[in-house]
Amino acid sequence: MSELITAELVDLDLSAETKDAAARALAERMVTSGRVTDLEGFLADVAAREAQMPTGLDGGIGIPHCRSAHVTEPTLAFGRSASGIDFGAPDGPADLIFLIAAPAGGDADHLSILSTLARHLMDESFTGALRSATEGEAAAALIRGDEPADEPADEPAAEPAAESAPAPFRIVAITSCPTGIAHTYMAAESLEKAGQAAGVEVFVETQGSAGFKRLDPQLVADADGVILAHDVEVREKERFAGKPTVDVGVKAGINRPAELIAEVREKAERGEVSAPARSGVPMDRGADATDRFATRLRKWLMTGVSYMVPFVAAGGLLIALAFAIGGYTINKAPSVAEHFIWTESTSWAALLFQIGSVAFGFLVPVLAGFIAYGMADRPGLVPGFVGGALALTINAGFLGGLIAGLIAGAVVLAIQRVSIPPVLRGIMPVVVIPLISSVFVGFLMFLVVGKPIAALQKGLTDWLSGLSGANAIILGALLGLMMCFDLGGPLNKVAYAFAVGGLANPNEGSLKVMAAVMAAGMVPPLAMALATTVRGRLFTKAERENGKAAWVLGASFITEGAIPFAAADPLRVIPSAMAGGAVTGALSMAFGCTLRAPHGGIFVVPLIGQPLLYLLAIAAGTVVSTALVILLKGLRKASATGSADTPAPEDAEVTVAA
Repeated sequence: MSELITAELVDLDLSAETKDAAARALAERMVTSGRVTDLEGFLADVAAREAQMPTGLDGGIGIPHCRSAHVTEPTLAFGRSASGIDFGAPDGPADLIFLIAAPAGGDADHLSILSTLARHLMDESFTGALRSATEGEAAAALIRGDEPADEPADEPAAEPAAESAPAPFRIVAITSCPTGIAHTYMAAESLEKAGQAAGVEVFVETQGSAGFKRLDPQLVADADGVILAHDVEVREKERFAGKPTVDVGVKAGINRPAELIAEVREKAERGEVSAPARSGVPMDRGADATDRFATRLRKWLMTGVSYMVPFVAAGGLLIALAFAIGGYTINKAPSVAEHFIWTESTSWAALLFQIGSVAFGFLVPVLAGFIAYGMADRPGLVPGFVGGALALTINAGFLGGLIAGLIAGAVVLAIQRVSIPPVLRGIMPVVVIPLISSVFVGFLMFLVVGKPIAALQKGLTDWLSGLSGANAIILGALLGLMMCFDLGGPLNKVAYAFAVGGLANPNEGSLKVMAAVMAAGMVPPLAMALATTVRGRLFTKAERENGKAAWVLGASFITEGAIPFAAADPLRVIPSAMAGGAVTGALSMAFGCTLRAPHGGIFVVPLIGQPLLYLLAIAAGTVVSTALVILLKGLRKASATGSADTPAPEDAEVTVAA
């Protein structure tokens, strides 16, 4: 393994005037040293990290950094600018610029070295030595730690003040940033130094790329306050519930640590503590405090759907296989626990059907339970599952489970907002919350909302059962558009959940809907795979490689296989995919294709009603999407080529990829 930084990676006369130019100049040195394989790709990763949050720090420091697949080994390049470069720091331009490059996989040892550098940047003697360095090798040696900076003569003066406090205020802190390389450790160093100056004990847990070592539980329990300086979700945040807490971005931990320490002490004096109900709630992971209700509602519902899908896939596929082996009367077979003949295929079919039925029976309770979990964390599971089971009991079905989950989560959140004496807090999540919330949810489901929802569910089932002609075709086209709009995103999941919900009480209409949804979802990756095969010059090398995998993903009904293409060119790929999906969905409904399995793609074609026509619908939609994406990309290429002065054949690939 090469050294983290060498003299060749140091530029003491950096002439760049902008942060992008500075990053390019330092990155070019990394390319020359063989540390970076793709200059433009690496700079794109640096720019993406910079877009998340400016990397300028007080004290004239710029520290652009990222993790990238184009980095061969952890590397640091250093540049010194005479005029200064704006990296977004509050106090003005930076004259010391560190470009940190970490491989996508990350190496714990080298990441630890990078964290050490980040801490050194808070030391004025270290930065002062870099500003006075006259040779690249001396600067590199200083950064590597080969030549320690001179300590300021008056540094020990702070020690007596720390010893003078008989019982110092104790703070535990978490620092973390999106990359987990630089700001994480700089904030930790800054908080620790500010704590020493204020006579406060500060213990920091850095949740960085090199992993994290948890603070001692006893230390957390004894802490007088908590500082969370982070730009990504704090792991195991529930540890700090019920303590005075200051929650800020990681740069606040670097730039104003003394203010944060003073703020948490003031909160402790006022007796102001964090609310346990809001710590670690799954739907809040990665959420913004300004998220509107509609955004949060979507996250709650997607939490339930994501946990439901494995039950649907396992149960649905087992039931479909049972029908394929034993026929559609296998659902009337006696229990295999009482009657099973090892040599008869019908007994095996009955076994598969009965296992699948049990697994499929969890569909609605799991949906409801994990919607409530997404809203209120683990306390929501019990009333959520109870509400889902009651939805099945009163024939409220899929819609009933959805409503039951929302009610359960809301009830738990309401209970958690009630002020509880400290002596009762220990039994709240184990006894009180499950008891009260289950009773309340049961009352509402049995006596208030259950019957109207059951009537609505019956109406929906009857409507699906009577679908025919133009209505069926229009519904198929609409579902196809939804499946292909966001390629596995929320709208896709809504269409899929609608289809799966119909399988709980299957009829001819709901089986047609399931077939149309799966067929449309297969189209985008298959179309991209075909397009890269037919007109490869319209796609980048990486896209052509993705196209090979998209054949398998599309055939397996994994719509997300088209995401790399949509991310690179959304205005051409997404409309093309939607057009093909609409054609496939409409044709599937028109042909009367049915499907009892909720997943499986081409591998469950033998279980599909009208299998040849089903494949024809998928092929038609794939051809439509392929033709459109080739046409749109071809028009772009022709326009780009026509605007060039002297286009060269070798430039064509670059023009298309731009």
